[in-house]
Amino acid sequence: MCGIVGILTYSGRGTVERPTLERMRDVMVHRGPDGGDLWISQDRKIGFGHRRLSIVDLNVAATQPMRNEDGSVVITFNGEIYNHARLRPELVARGHQFRTDHSDTEVLVHGYEEWGLDGLLERIEGDYAFGIWDETKGVLSLARDRIGVKPLYFAYINGRFAFASEMKALVQHPDFSPEIEPYAMYHYLSYLTTPAPLTMMRGIYKLPAGCSLTVSRSGEAKMSRYWDATPGRGIDPRETKGLSERALEDFYIKGIQDRLRDSVDKRMMSDVPMGVFLSGGVDSSTNVALMSEFSSRPVETFTIGFSDYQHLNEFDSAHAIAKKFNTNHHEISIQKKDMIDYLPKMIHSQDEPIADWVCIPLYFVSKLAHDAGMKVVQVGEGSDEQFCGYSGYMAYLNLYHKYWSPFRKYLPQPAQHLAAGTAKLLSGMHPRLPIYADIIDRAARSREHFWSGAMVFPDLMKSQLVNPAGIAAMRADRDAGVAGLLDPDYLELDSYNVVHSFLGPLDSQFPGSDALTRMIHSEFRLRLPELLLMRVDKIGMSESLEARVPFLDHKLVEFSMDIPEQWKTKGGEPKYLLKKAVEGLIPDDIIYRKKMGFGAPMSDWMRSDFGRAIRTSVLSSGLMRRGLLNVGYIEKLFDWHFKGRMDTSLYLWTIYNLTAWYDLWVDRKEVDTSQLSDAAA
Repeated sequence: MCGIVGILTYSGRGTVERPTLERMRDVMVHRGPDGGDLWISQDRKIGFGHRRLSIVDLNVAATQPMRNEDGSVVITFNGEIYNHARLRPELVARGHQFRTDHSDTEVLVHGYEEWGLDGLLERIEGDYAFGIWDETKGVLSLARDRIGVKPLYFAYINGRFAFASEMKALVQHPDFSPEIEPYAMYHYLSYLTTPAPLTMMRGIYKLPAGCSLTVSRSGEAKMSRYWDATPGRGIDPRETKGLSERALEDFYIKGIQDRLRDSVDKRMMSDVPMGVFLSGGVDSSTNVALMSEFSSRPVETFTIGFSDYQHLNEFDSAHAIAKKFNTNHHEISIQKKDMIDYLPKMIHSQDEPIADWVCIPLYFVSKLAHDAGMKVVQVGEGSDEQFCGYSGYMAYLNLYHKYWSPFRKYLPQPAQHLAAGTAKLLSGMHPRLPIYADIIDRAARSREHFWSGAMVFPDLMKSQLVNPAGIAAMRADRDAGVAGLLDPDYLELDSYNVVHSFLGPLDSQFPGSDALTRMIHSEFRLRLPELLLMRVDKIGMSESLEARVPFLDHKLVEFSMDIPEQWKTKGGEPKYLLKKAVEGLIPDDIIYRKKMGFGAPMSDWMRSDFGRAIRTSVLSSGLMRRGLLNVGYIEKLFDWHFKGRMDTSLYLWTIYNLTAWYDLWVDRKEVDTSQLSDAAA
């Protein structure tokens, strides 16, 4: 994994300046501490930068930016192409000359020459973000991998189109003026993250997962979706036609086993040490078991816990797996003071707010792996999303089948609206009630029952938190180059528009999809690529550590998307098929123990002096003076939490991440933890 950056000038607006490109590149040195290079065209109208984390083909010949034989095609690339060794012989047979021994980057260069962008994206398997300049066509092409494991941001800056692996690189351009994007902020308060292509920084956008973007010499951009997590790709209906229930279950189980084993095998591709994050749950334990099959040396495993909240730890399960598979095991325990000391780096590393406190333990386990000499780890993200592993998913499904559908089917519309209105009136009686009133309101308005597995503020609470007039006052014209790339409905104060933009097309193309399939599709468009995978990328790469996600191999995802809801949750068992698929591979007591999840004791921390210091930090933020948020309501949320009336720690952490981000990136003030450190003393 690396850091990439590029600038294309258009409309006669100057040239690419080397110092600017270097500054943008080197603010991402953490993504590539092993070296960096630049390429600027002869006419200085386009330039690429690259920071290298050497993982595959460590030879200097594999340095980027990389060019083809005649220099007409240039690439800067972040990621891994797992099938590059299979594609190379085909390209050699067609006459392409390779300078490197086994660089996957060079396969991209010649693959683009041979097949074009669409043909290349159809053939490659991996996790990637890249920019390719085609001098002959005068076209810049960007692409982000199917699932969204790697990030890619872009912006129009005073007659220049710029792109980078991280937002902080684009902010370094001297002509960029940082400002908050209020509509992104509004959606962030719903989803813990911002929906692509919006980001929290006005004027900076992110390429959605599974999309490509082409930009002409004139700056005109066109975005295309080349892959999506939808049914109809993974299982030929003829393969399952006429199968008995037992035979069908066996077919699903074997399909999962074969694809998962192949996925882990592919992701063992490395010329440097690699390990695995081990929580002791099903997903990480499966990674360890399968990695052990393909490794000639003991697998390196890494586990984290809390010294002051030991009931949250999973050390015993992790130890059992480490012992069974004879791993070289490492572990670390952290406490509140460690978290406080880390906060300034966290806000900087996140790039834009990622209001998931898993970022805290994720950093310390990433540092543990880095300090042990690792450059690559395998992680378990994506398993729960595909196979329904969360208790929250099961609760939503139960809600949908037992209450939601009957409510909408049997209750007349006037009665539905009356129920919603009554619930809204009663919601003021207790701070927990707006959540339930919001669900009833969705039903009455024919909206989705499930929007995301990471909902924060429901609409009724957000209406008390957000000042619409303040947001309306900041409405601004978009750069002409963004026209057609950004759904105009995203610039409305209604986060349902985001979900509808995913599920509307799904329902048109695949009518009658079951409730779980629709939920999973939504997760693959928002929560997974823009929250879960971004926390892994940004936090892991802050320690120069690449994370690979075997459960998110696109062939496994395509297969799982064709498995109906009743099989993924058979007998009311979350993750039923995956658990069956790994029986015999890992111990049953690991498979069927209660899921704990990877988290932090934030609720308790927020009730200590730390929470009061956070309150001071939030209320003194420059964002509070912008008129976008209701300060009185925020004070009420703190008061409810301190008095134990309601656990509002997630709401408060979401607001803190937002205000700390604003102070650092918009007001350009360093995150002050002096009061927080005093609170931890």
